[in-house]
Amino acid sequence: MSKRDLKKYLAELTKEQLEEQLIELYEKFSPVKVYYDFVFNPKEDKLLQESKVKISHEYFPIKKPGAKWRPKAKMRRSVAQKIIKHFISLGVDSFIIADLMLYNIEIAQTYSSQNLIKQELFYKSMFNSFEQAINFLISNNILFDYKARIHAIYDEIVQQKWKNKYDFETILDKIDL
Repeated sequence: MSKRDLKKYLAELTKEQLEEQLIELYEKFSPVKVYYDFVFNPKEDKLLQESKVKISHEYFPIKKPGAKWRPKAKMRRSVAQKIIKHFISLGVDSFIIADLMLYNIEIAQTYSSQNLIKQELFYKSMFNSFEQAINFLISNNILFDYKARIHAIYDEIVQQKWKNKYDFETILDKIDL
């Protein structure tokens, strides 16, 4: 069904029929419920904090009470990417999304400063996250609001001697920050 056909169909429904359909969608489909729950009660700060905790647990997992050993860090970029995508789909403020994007890189840097990482994929993944964050900042016209954090991320890359630091440098040269 095209958008045009949908509009035509909806125009033919009474207000009560529309309400019934929306309630049915709300009850039947989780993404619809999540969307409306967010629209009517955003609590963006709480959502951001919960998301940061989830991302940080990828690098610094919490030992469960009674467990004999600490769980190993998973370092999955996909966890942060899912959260970021979810924030974008909900229409969360671009400053909050940008904060989360940069936090994802910063927490990975904190981990790598304390642990030797041999996987080349980690560095490539962080570069992809950095590039995505820069593109998001540019497209939302908020790049200069995050100038200090971007430079701090780059300085940390240089200090930790990441193998792909020149890739990061190339991006910074292009945006002339």
